[in-house]
Amino acid sequence: MDYNVYLLATDPNNPCRDVIHSRDTDLKIRVFCLSEDRFTPSDSEIQLYGYAHDKLYAFETINITADDALDVVGAIQWYADYIEFPEMEILPEDPRGSQNIAM
Repeated sequence: MDYNVYLLATDPNNPCRDVIHSRDTDLKIRVFCLSEDRFTPSDSEIQLYGYAHDKLYAFETINITADDALDVVGAIQWYADYIEFPEMEILPEDPRGSQNIAM
């Protein structure tokens, strides 16, 4: 069984600005801590959400391609393991509702 290898680019000034990179594909996912970051979802990208350590995270792809779309959940599961919260439930919609999305 093949496993994807993921790398993490971090911002030393903001721990909530991680970017997940797939080593073997073009997949990139930007991580947002919704309690600390403004977030406006892009219509052309995939967004998923998850709670970990009492924070709500948004995950948004960067220039997603059809070939990489199937790997998004695996990359987010890898990130959940990385932040030591492997039980994070990955949600398809913002659980706060549309009234909380930054415009």
